Order: sequence, then C-alpha cells, then structure tokens
Amino acid sequence: MNKVTSEVMVQDTLRWLERAVIGLNLCPFAKSVYVKGQVHCTVSEADDLEALRDDLLRELRDLVALDASVRDTTVLVIQNLLHDFYDYNDFLNVADDCLLSLDLDGVIQIASFHPQYQFAGTDEDDITNFTNRSPYPTLHLIREASIDRAVAAFPEAEDIFEANMATMNRLGLQGWQDLNVGPSLPQNETDEKK
Repeated sequence: MNKVTSEVMVQDTLRWLERAVIGLNLCPFAKSVYVKGQVHCTVSEADDLEALRDDLLRELRDLVALDASVRDTTVLVIQNLLHDFYDYNDFLNVADDCLLSLDLDGVIQIASFHPQYQFAGTDEDDITNFTNRSPYPTLHLIREASIDRAVAAFPEAEDIFEANMATMNRLGLQGWQDLNVGPSLPQNETDEKK
C-alpha cells in the first residue's frame, strides 16, 4: 500500500471541499470563508490516539488564538488512524472532551466527516450518507459565532439537511463518483475492488 503524503491529503480534501461541499452547495456557508482564505486545512500524522488528541487540542487553541478574519475554520485531516468509521465515531467523544477541557463548548463546534460515514438508520450504501463522506477521516472545527452569523444570513438553515438529501438523491452514486472527490491513492487495495 502506498502511503499518502500530507500534501496529497490536503489537495484531496480541498478538491472535495471545492467540488462537493461548495460545488453541490452542501454547506451554503462554506464558499465565503473559503474564497476569503479563512479555511485552514492541516493533517495530523499522529500514530496513536493520544497524539491525535494532542494535535486536536493544538488546532483548537490555534483557531481561537486567531481572529476569525484570519482563520475562521480548521479542517483537521487524520492520516494514520480512525480508518474504521466506528473507531472514528468513538473518537468523537474524545473530541468533545477536548472542547470541554479547553472551555470551548459553545465556542467551537466539531463537525464529523469520514469516507465511510453512515447516518443512524441508513444503509451503508444510502446516497444521503455521502453528504458527510470525505476522502479521509476529518474533523471540522467551526466557530459557533460564525455559524450564528451564517444562520442569520440564511434564515431557512433548518432546510439545509433536507435540501442536501434531495441533492444527493438527484445526483446518485454515479454522479458522486463523477465528481472525483475521493482519495488520490487507494487507502486499501482490497476495498477498491468492491
């Protein structure tokens, strides 16, 4: 198996952000911060969960230390860990604990994205799961104040989820695959043959 470099992971993640998240308007708030250069995309090269937690804590501190006009949001891509969605999902509890330990609950929100993301109550291959499918395990650190401003500018924010489901159903699996928003190199050769 070829190891994907941090640089390729950032390129793949930004391509996903541009083509899927912004291109399909899955998050109507993403484009403005992206075009202003306020999205920080970085890769954790941690080899164990403790080191990943430390990377997450550092990124949370760095985000709140900067003005939103400089860095509004951080996309933390996980290189070596949490390839299994259930392990990733378990780590979200650690992520929440990080927010609490830094007294950032209500200040920063962590959105979750994963190549095998699956909403509760859906089949694994349900196209609606793809709204949260990123090329690699990813934690998106978002300022609550930015969400509040975006929601104020987009009064029907509660309709976004339904609109995304409709978009994905119209697009279908082939349409998603045609976007070419997966990893540049297969993470696991056997999974590629499915």
